[in-house]
Amino acid sequence: MRGDSWFSNLCSSALRAKTLTSPSETLTRNGPGEGLVRRLGLFDLILIGIGASIGAGIFVVTGTVARDAGPGVTISFILAGGACVLNALCYAELSSRFPAVVGGAYLYTYVAFNELTAFLVFAQMMLDYHIGAASIARSLASYFVTLLELFPFFKDNIPNWIGHGGKEFFGGVVSINILAPILLALLTIILCRGVGESSVLNACMTGTKVVIVLIVIAVGAFQIDVSNWTPFAPNGFKAIVTGSTVVFFAYVGFDAVANSAEESKRPQKDLPLGILGSLFICAALYIGVCLVITGMVPYKLLGEDAPLAEAFTSKGLKYVSILISFGAVAGLTTTLLVGLYVQSRLYLGLGRDGLLPSIFAKVHPTRHTPIHSQVWVGLVAGILAGLLNVHVLSHILSVGSLIGYSVVAACVVTLRWKDKVTSRGPTRWISKRQEGLICLVTVVCCGFSGGLSYRLNASFIILIVAAVVAVLAIIALLRRQVYADPTGFSCPGVPILPAICIFFNIFLFAQLHYEAWVRFVVLSIISVGIYSFYGQHHANPETSALYIGVCLVITGMVPYKLLSEDAPLAEAFTSKDLKYVSILISFGAVDGLTTTLLVGLYVQLRRIKKSDGTLTGEVVPYNIVPLDTPALTNAIGTFAEHLIDLERNE
Repeated sequence: MRGDSWFSNLCSSALRAKTLTSPSETLTRNGPGEGLVRRLGLFDLILIGIGASIGAGIFVVTGTVARDAGPGVTISFILAGGACVLNALCYAELSSRFPAVVGGAYLYTYVAFNELTAFLVFAQMMLDYHIGAASIARSLASYFVTLLELFPFFKDNIPNWIGHGGKEFFGGVVSINILAPILLALLTIILCRGVGESSVLNACMTGTKVVIVLIVIAVGAFQIDVSNWTPFAPNGFKAIVTGSTVVFFAYVGFDAVANSAEESKRPQKDLPLGILGSLFICAALYIGVCLVITGMVPYKLLGEDAPLAEAFTSKGLKYVSILISFGAVAGLTTTLLVGLYVQSRLYLGLGRDGLLPSIFAKVHPTRHTPIHSQVWVGLVAGILAGLLNVHVLSHILSVGSLIGYSVVAACVVTLRWKDKVTSRGPTRWISKRQEGLICLVTVVCCGFSGGLSYRLNASFIILIVAAVVAVLAIIALLRRQVYADPTGFSCPGVPILPAICIFFNIFLFAQLHYEAWVRFVVLSIISVGIYSFYGQHHANPETSALYIGVCLVITGMVPYKLLSEDAPLAEAFTSKDLKYVSILISFGAVDGLTTTLLVGLYVQLRRIKKSDGTLTGEVVPYNIVPLDTPALTNAIGTFAEHLIDLERNE
């Protein structure tokens, strides 16, 4: 019986969802002295998106893919950029719908589906973030040492274990690197100082990176020989499509903007613009670099390690190669900085919801940043980067990004159902929802089977059949469901566009290394175990929704700078001549503090009582009683004053 009860509790907990139904209900606590602070404007958000997307890869990936796709690599980047635009439109709608809560894909999944699915999405994305941060830190250390070696004093005098590679043990699995953890520690300290300082650093480094890329494009444009663009697609269109599946991951990072929701000044307006704006800028830069590199040197002569730098060196422009090294350092710095920033905000969201220990939900009262979460992600990345050769794990990455993008697209569809169909009665809503979910799962299966057949060079008929079945499922979604347009930014073409996103994302998932699939399954099983024994017992999605609703009201009625410290909510209503609401608030404060005090006394007595019923006589450090006793006294006094004023007015 106890086993059945445990399993039923697990199922009920796993299937519950977060109740945030409108943009207004997502405004979190942002008063003076607590919570995150809204300091990021549209320009800052665009820089975050660019900083997260463009790393050193712009100087490397373009050339390596061009070796197979030829000058057609430009089309590869256009196709991949188009696919990312579709995903970005889905992110833009949800960031506009829930504009002021951290969490990104995790939050959207929690609202649209359920708690367990949201936790699984978080786990998959977080593993990518942790390993990715460690890998980027190692690459940054290597590039940094390369810059130092430009000076004669450092050349050939820096040992490998400081920056390059690292001293290896146990067959290369353990690889000691000193510089990578130091760089991570410095960036973590900057992030802990506040979003203002970190955004300034990101702006400077991203600006430097973009300027260097523009210089590379401008200088390279004068070295282009148009004959190098012929033949444009030497290995056919399939090589271009294969190249697009590789360069797709060069755009990954615009979702970081969605995790800046709680620190954006105008989230409902700026988040969609930040997501789409950063993506279009990145696409333009990538395409410009592709045209330059394939026009300067015949694609067959491009190197594998540093193709762009080698192309300029072959033209006698070595100073541009040095600029590229500086650009790589700037690019990796911003990518790492934004990655650490996003991780801490995800941990903050789960800590608030109870799915992780509450220490991750704490925000520094003056720095307005989740220091505990920030230190944790920096520590994890530092250990991985300092001790392990994380580059060997690169083939199991990108799972989290593709899963997150796919689930976000599905969230757009399901939330559109909820908006319109819930009023028709629960029975019909459930049946309609089940029909829609079956259609979405069908699209997922078709995307995976089509991608697998393409990867294995199976009969082209399998891919055609998978595409046809997916189209039929999309038609069923379109014909059998009713969709409502949300307030704010609206993703066009629902459900067709999100379904295409899902198909393409899962198609790419099928192209990943088989060990990435194993990682997906194993991590999912581990995550279910963690949720079963911790998350389900501590999660409380409704509590944060109540806080959010109250904070919406108080920050919407009065400018936050005018809020008092003693009774901000009551005074806000009094300033609007709604004193009867202030009386209700005072009564609620008395009631709430009384119950809190009673529970505190009960718990404290239970803690200091021996098994035989006698008291231990020792003082237990429990803060509820000394904290809430004077607060209750003040609340009773305030309530009495309201009653006296009410009697006088009558």
